[in-house]
Amino acid sequence: QVQLVESGGGLVQAGGSLRLSCAASGPTFSRYAMGWFRQAPGKEREFVSRITVSGTSTDYADSVKGRFTISRDDAKNTLYLQMNSLKPEDTAVYYCAASLSWVLLPTTPDYWGQGTQVTVAS
Repeated sequence: QVQLVESGGGLVQAGGSLRLSCAASGPTFSRYAMGWFRQAPGKEREFVSRITVSGTSTDYADSVKGRFTISRDDAKNTLYLQMNSLKPEDTAVYYCAASLSWVLLPTTPDYWGQGTQVTVAS
């Protein structure tokens, strides 16, 4: 069982930056591929980014490529999402997720966090 708790959301002006964190419980964090998803009002939850167990490979949705950076610190059991050049369309609840499968992570993660709100004002 993995419990995930996101933090770092808030209100930011367009063009600004935020860093989201996802703290994981349990000693097995390093076994999981990790990812970020988001859900905007009235829309379905969508994949944002993922990172492998080793942290050496990452993947991004086209909409955030070049602006967002995912990283992990296994010593701290924490996943991060650095978000730069934020746009109003990035406004959403952001969720972290964990999966034992890199392939399945974008569609069916094993565990979800509760989410953190990010609002980008124009």
